[in-house]
Amino acid sequence: MEIQSDEVSEATGNQLSFMSLPTELHLQIASYLTYPDALSLKHTNRHFYGFVYTGVNLKIEWLIERRRLHLDCPHDKGCELGSDMRFCRGSVRLLMKRRREHGECDTREGGRGCLVFGTKICTYQKKPMTRMEAAKKWVMGFMNRNAALWWILAAAIGAVLAFSFMWMRGLAIEA
Repeated sequence: MEIQSDEVSEATGNQLSFMSLPTELHLQIASYLTYPDALSLKHTNRHFYGFVYTGVNLKIEWLIERRRLHLDCPHDKGCELGSDMRFCRGSVRLLMKRRREHGECDTREGGRGCLVFGTKICTYQKKPMTRMEAAKKWVMGFMNRNAALWWILAAAIGAVLAFSFMWMRGLAIEA
């Protein structure tokens, strides 16, 4: 007996979602993912964390594919394949960020195309930042990394201003 799609949608309350699929289908879909995509799916929730494979073989396949496409590969000797946390340190983390931002994709016909979606042309690349946007991003990043330094600098500026006002007031009283 075949189940009509109308019957399925009525049985699930008119809401079909990826999570409503059986675990066997989740496993099949996850088996086609590259390492970065499998890692993202694995960290989506506990359900996927339990069975999505991101082991050594998948990492090696991803690195070989990057080499085949003449893309940057981790060149530091500290690249450990043992766990996702150790593997994603250093240059691998930056490579994955560049991939998420479509930084390695080609927008021209006949190039590598979109490496994230597998299309012939990448239409998702961000437009280049203006100098002002780049400067703002750098300043905000510097401030976030060195918040304590900024508080010390603000306190020092306040102390210098207070001292200079007191000194100028002392000169005004003497005159």
